[in-house]
Order: sequence, then C-alpha cells, then structure tokens
Amino acid sequence: MRVTALAGGTGAAKLLRGLAACLPPEDLTVIGNTGDDTEVWGLHVSPDLDTVTYALAGRLDVERGWGLAGDTFRALEAMAGLGADTWFNLGDRDLATHLFRTRALRRRRPLSRITADVAQRLGVAARILPMSDDPVRTRIRTPDGWLGFQEYFVREKAQVEVLEVDYEGAADASPAPGVVPAIRDADLVLVCPSNPVTSVGPILAVPGIVEALGTARGVVVAVSPIVGGEAVSGPAGALMRARRLAVSPEGVATAYAPWLRALVLDRRDAPSAGALRARGLTPVLADIVMTDRRSEIALARRVLDARG
Repeated sequence: MRVTALAGGTGAAKLLRGLAACLPPEDLTVIGNTGDDTEVWGLHVSPDLDTVTYALAGRLDVERGWGLAGDTFRALEAMAGLGADTWFNLGDRDLATHLFRTRALRRRRPLSRITADVAQRLGVAARILPMSDDPVRTRIRTPDGWLGFQEYFVREKAQVEVLEVDYEGAADASPAPGVVPAIRDADLVLVCPSNPVTSVGPILAVPGIVEALGTARGVVVAVSPIVGGEAVSGPAGALMRARRLAVSPEGVATAYAPWLRALVLDRRDAPSAGALRARGLTPVLADIVMTDRRSEIALARRVLDARG
C-alpha cells in the first residue's frame, strides 16, 4: 500500500514512526510543511522537515518533541554570551543540519533535493518532500502587529491573541517536484494529526495541492488533532477559533472539506460521529493520543484499516 502523508511537527512525527513500523519504507512518502521555516543566526531552519526526518531516523529527542536526542547546547550558550537572541533553541549537532542546508541553498540547490540528501545521510528510507521549493511563510497577526510563526509560537509561547493567519508567498508558490504525483497516485493519503491552520494549512495553500487531493486515486483520511474540545498539543484551538473553525472533529472536517473522505477521531469524541456521517464522511474511532511506541503503531494500523 502506497501511503502519502501531509505532515506538520510533533503529532505527525509520532504517527509517522508508527507507519514506518507497518509499511515498507519505500511505500511511505511524507509531504512536510515549510510554512514555519525561519532564519536563525543567518541559517535556514526547517523545523517540521527536521522533526519528521529525525523521527524516522530514530534520532528525535522524544522528550522535547524536537531536535536531536542527546544534543548539547554550548553554541547557544556562547551566542547568548555574545548578546545574540537565543529564544529559538538550536542544539550543537542540530546546527550541522542547518549549516548543511543553508550552504546548499546558497549554491542554488532546491530545498527538495537538500531534504532528500539529509534524509538519505541520516538513513531514512522513506521519501520526504517539502511542500514547495518556493518560500512560503506563515504569519500571525496580533493586536500589536504581524509575527512570524516562530516568533508567535516559540518567542511569545503562543500566549498572544490571534487575529489573522496568512501564508505569505503561497499564491506564487508551486508544489515541489513529486508532490502532486505522490498525492494523486497513493493508495491512501493521510493528513496527520497536525495543526489544521499552521501545519496543514500552509501545505493546502500552495496552488495545485488541494486540486490533487480532490482528484486523488486513493482514499483521503485525516486524524483529528482535537480531543474533547482541546488540542492534543500546541495552539491549534486558538488558531482554529481565529479561522472561525469549531475546536472539534467537525471543525477539522470543515478545514478539510470537500476532499476529505474519512476522519479518525478519539473514542471520547464518539458523539461527533453522527454529524460527520451527515456530512458524507466516514468516522473512524480510535485512541488517538500517542504516548509510546505501542500506541503509535496501534494508531497507524487503525489509519491503514480506514482505507476500507
């Protein structure tokens, strides 16, 4: 079964680890969000791509949910001593990834080729694609003005009011090579349990991707990142409210209409199943909060079964 997954950060990484245990690696393609890419100390950082890559390489710091396990932060400490901004944490070995990427970008290599190279060098057999080789940046409008996503999420700890969300550059971007065929030809297209607004939203904003989802040969299934009216992690609730989406499985379904065919929701949200059926969707009940490898694999199997 060929599976193509649209992925953000931590929640996606957990489910992708589960899928990697259930599928031959060559059957898994991941389309990663680059809307939260940023520049730190002159380096191009791709947080979601790196989190997915490190997870599939077995090197992710699972306690933090980002960065490399066992990393040190001496460069960060030294930069602080020099008066540099250090609100965005970068580990010492993690810095190597960003140095490698930035040097390659300056040599005009596309992000998709760089991402594939990093994945290969880290021993990842699954295919990882950025949503686009063109720059797309998620911006958050607050009462005090616009912030880049990392400024909002990391520096401000998502504690400021969200008035608007914008995907700067998306209208002029194109899907990276391989993205549209990966969606179109998959047996199952999976939207991971990522933030619908700032993890999946930027992917959908790239022209041609929604159209590919609408004509996909396989079933399109999403896993809800909402349980019991709250986000499993992160600021998804506040961002969904800013987009006038209900913080519920129904709100997730609205964000992914009309191309979604099935929604995997937590058993605690079983009362929402009827409303989803009324919208023409197949509800699939599961335990969607992943706390260990066993639960990651169990959810992955449930998702694969949702293909029908």
